[in-house]
Amino acid sequence: MNDNESIIRKSIEWRGARMALATVVSTWGSAPRPRGSHMIVHADGRFEGSISGGCVESAVLQRAAEVIGGRSAHVERYGVADGDAWEVGLPCGGEIAVLVQPVNEAGFAPGLFDRIAAASARGRALTLATDLNSGVTREVAGEGDFLNRYDPPRRLLIVGAVQIAQSLVPLAQAIGVTPVVIDPRGRFLTAERFPGVELDDRWPDEAIAARFPGESTAVVTLSHDIKIDDPALVAALRASTGYVAALGSRKSHAARLERLGAMGFGADDLARIDGPAGLDIGAIGAAEIALSITAGMVAGFNARAIAHRMENI
Repeated sequence: MNDNESIIRKSIEWRGARMALATVVSTWGSAPRPRGSHMIVHADGRFEGSISGGCVESAVLQRAAEVIGGRSAHVERYGVADGDAWEVGLPCGGEIAVLVQPVNEAGFAPGLFDRIAAASARGRALTLATDLNSGVTREVAGEGDFLNRYDPPRRLLIVGAVQIAQSLVPLAQAIGVTPVVIDPRGRFLTAERFPGVELDDRWPDEAIAARFPGESTAVVTLSHDIKIDDPALVAALRASTGYVAALGSRKSHAARLERLGAMGFGADDLARIDGPAGLDIGAIGAAEIALSITAGMVAGFNARAIAHRMENI
């Protein structure tokens, strides 16, 4: 779950305090939050995250207070509001099961948050296993354990500080993806053109490799200069980059694939490149092209996320 980043930050910020962690471990029907979603609760009542989009948070906060007070980890189930089957209802009609466990060695050990953060810093995912009977979370899975995969925060490495990049940056930010603009050309890569955005003036292959791109990283080349775009694609394909795309016509993309093939990349590698970049929405102009690239990136990220969730069911 990429959107658990804020929970990880708060857990480290609140280190030393008594806390409880609530986790969605099962869903049925139109549940508002997916499996693996977290909410962390401080002993003073503060909390971060969501396990139902607001439907049952109040009830879970009460369960969390009990766990902080000494109650053992346990699973609570919430479903449709029929007045008989469930104490608390989900008006959307779905059902969820929520594990509430203490943040300590008898539940979710505080050091596990550090392990997640360290893996994220390297661009890597970490999967943790929880025994729902004992409520203990660990790194080694046992039979029947609930598995939760923690992906690094999503990033977009934009190669080429061109006009499309100026539209792509705010679109990425709006959906919670952190953009970085990479371009060795100083006249293009300026804070005036890209205010408040991380800028990297190294050659793209070096800049990309230094960020350890994994499945939560997208690389999109926009410069139209093969001396800039091709090294970026090489670096992206040599890693487990989650989404790789290149701007250009079908003719230029075919030539690009020939060049990369001559460098030793096989058909499976080349098939990873979304080219021409983005979903075909008949885009006209920089802003619409940026929108199509954003949609293609989201589709690529989510396809992988769905595949991983299916593996863990």
